[in-house]
Amino acid sequence: QVQLVESGGGLVQPGGSLRLSCTASGFTLPHAYYAIGWFHQAPGKEREAVSCISAYNGTIYYADSVKGRFTISRDDAHNTVYLQMNSLESEDTGIYYCAAEGSGPCSRNSAWYDYWGQGTRVTVSS
Repeated sequence: QVQLVESGGGLVQPGGSLRLSCTASGFTLPHAYYAIGWFHQAPGKEREAVSCISAYNGTIYYADSVKGRFTISRDDAHNTVYLQMNSLESEDTGIYYCAAEGSGPCSRNSAWYDYWGQGTRVTVSS
């Protein structure tokens, strides 16, 4: 079955950096066919889209709150999508989930995605 595994979370001071990874297995199509999204759920809040990348790097989306600080990229040879997070702020604290959808385009809408990982926790605190 399809499995998405996030890693790279942890505790970091404000202004610091983390790189999250989302590694997939069990896809019926090549990894390059899948749109991958990253979502953030802050404590007590709803899950929101942070970034997504469509199949074959055709489209990239960033939430306004992370533009210029976060970078999404994909390594289809290793079935992995990365989220490089720089200049982290306390508001970035929460659980980060990756999600996948096999038709190609990416979306900010969580309902678009068929597969979800279990999440990785990011804490930004001094």
